[in-house]
Amino acid sequence: MTARSPEAATLRERLEAGLARIWWRARPGGAAWLLWPLTWPYRAGAAISRRLAGSPADLPVPVVVVGNVVVGGVGKTPIVIALVKALRASGRVPGVVSRGHGRQAGADIVTVGASSNAAEVGDEPLLVHRRTAAPVFVGRRRAAAAAALCAAHPDVDVIVSDDGLQHLELPRAAELIVFDDRGVGNGLLLPAGPLRQPLPRALARHTFVVYSGKASSTPLPGRHAARRAEQVWPLRAWGTRPGTGAATPQPLAALRGRRLVALAGIGAPAQFFAMLEAAGLDIVPLARPDHADYRRAPWPAGTPAVITTEKDAVKLAALPEADAAGGTEVWVLPLDCELPPALVHDVLALLPRREAAAGELPPHAPHPPPSP
Repeated sequence: MTARSPEAATLRERLEAGLARIWWRARPGGAAWLLWPLTWPYRAGAAISRRLAGSPADLPVPVVVVGNVVVGGVGKTPIVIALVKALRASGRVPGVVSRGHGRQAGADIVTVGASSNAAEVGDEPLLVHRRTAAPVFVGRRRAAAAAALCAAHPDVDVIVSDDGLQHLELPRAAELIVFDDRGVGNGLLLPAGPLRQPLPRALARHTFVVYSGKASSTPLPGRHAARRAEQVWPLRAWGTRPGTGAATPQPLAALRGRRLVALAGIGAPAQFFAMLEAAGLDIVPLARPDHADYRRAPWPAGTPAVITTEKDAVKLAALPEADAAGGTEVWVLPLDCELPPALVHDVLALLPRREAAAGELPPHAPHPPPSP
């Protein structure tokens, strides 16, 4: 994959910013209605894709899809990480599949490992693997990636798909649809609005809504994931955290009183900036495109301190100038989610009971009664 020119990157950023202004409004504006006729070809293309999809692939283990019906970041990856941890705590052995957005073209199916880099596997799959140590396979066709994962890891008894709600070849025992505080924006389909598909009027038995923000942002009933972002790690220490625990994080409040460049190459950078300002930090926002490819440090030379997301950190860690030794302190702010126990229980209830191996006691974990 060849790098885009600075001019092309700027054009992309301007286009994304312009669409964001059109999409993320409570009601459609004039520009949205001008784009509305283009939603019909999009709707027709989606209908054709559904008809051509055929039957879902036959996989040896159940699949839980975590996705969204809108474009852009809604806090989905922290939900995936939380779900993998919750499944493991219940006695399951989860694996993860992902499309690997932003990765370079290459092998269709790639295994994410300790030595992988984001250019090869995508930033989100790499982050999920580092945070969970679960096996993660990346592929354009998620069903094929899931089959490859099961063949390589026969102990895995449930697959979590990071995105893939519209990937109809992928079977699913359960679906989690994630929304943030922006909800569905102006409520229109692409390209007039942010919707990939119409908002469902009712939820199927196997479908659950998870709100990653502070409020229910759509009419759909859902559960709220508790979010925590309270500690920061030096970039180099964060990179070794999953295996060693050698470093000690600092409270986020310890960065108050310092001028920080806040770097966010995510789907909704404004939410990251607002969270930092709410914590009392003095920041200079630096938004980059989602899945931005960092060939060099994106902040101005001589910047004393930077705070960034984990999604950005998996790419920055490979840059020699992203180090205190290079004159810039880079702090990473992890965002941790905790799923409601009732939601975890309801998802587990949809999965086939795990068969115990010879000599192994059947896994058992107490759960609250199903939610009404």
